[in-house]
Amino acid sequence: MDNLILSAEVIAPLCILMALGYFVKRRKMVSEQTVDQLNNLVFRIFLPTMLFYNIYQTHLSGMVRPRLMIYGFIAMLCMYFLSILIVLLTLKDNRQRGAVAQASFRSNFVIFGLPVTASLFGPEKAGITALLISLIVPMYNFLSVILLEVFRGQKIQIGSIAKKIVTNPLIIGAVLGLICLFFGIRLPNVAEKIVGDIAGSATPLALIGLGASFSFADTRAYRKPLTIGVFNKLIFGPLLFLSIAVALGFRNEELASLTGMLGAPAAVSSYTMAQQMGSDGKLAGQLVVYTSICSIVTMFLLIFGLKQLGVM
Repeated sequence: MDNLILSAEVIAPLCILMALGYFVKRRKMVSEQTVDQLNNLVFRIFLPTMLFYNIYQTHLSGMVRPRLMIYGFIAMLCMYFLSILIVLLTLKDNRQRGAVAQASFRSNFVIFGLPVTASLFGPEKAGITALLISLIVPMYNFLSVILLEVFRGQKIQIGSIAKKIVTNPLIIGAVLGLICLFFGIRLPNVAEKIVGDIAGSATPLALIGLGASFSFADTRAYRKPLTIGVFNKLIFGPLLFLSIAVALGFRNEELASLTGMLGAPAAVSSYTMAQQMGSDGKLAGQLVVYTSICSIVTMFLLIFGLKQLGVM
């Protein structure tokens, strides 16, 4: 019973904040333009600040886990190629293939990963997840651009990919955090407090913005690709790679970090990227919506299952 209650306590705040966002949008308390502006602000200011702050607050002693980094990278890369294979075997439209494959391997790791680890093991352990994010998020961007270009039939431009990675606010936040961490740079007390306050607002605002972005149009037309994408992202990938992680001996906060990476819904930015790169933008948006909603159940079950096994 304790594990059931703990799992519910971890997932409930995420669920309630997304529901609040959907409610205020449905009640027309905010406009579509306001939601877009909020999401843009969260992506460019709040989430990068949160990522920076979690890395900045990390104590290097015991927090750098090379084995976790290597496994997280390999698991993400394997899921990337498995996603491509699955869409090639199940879908015929290249625009749909790109959208589904991207949603299958690219997760909302920043928004979901840090709160899950902090809720389970305390904020002091969230630095482990932040360090893993600093490795995985740049790879998400790099691999997504290649994936969408391939399914669009365009020539891959390395310069363009590099520019997208270097100018990504999340990457900038992570790099600045790593610089401060490794060189022992400390902010003045006033600046540190301000950064901490902004970082503390990031998760609630991000989840409210995500909920306000939900739209259920065109669901019937995308039934098959939606089913494949949701299954890949929330069931197939997490069960496969978390099972391997448990067998390899990963436990507690390391397993929580991997659960956040593998079990989180499709990244919100996957919709924008699909839209801009000739993929099926509507399908990509629906994948974000349905993986976000279904992840409330699947994340709860993953955490509960791992707690019951005594490995988290």
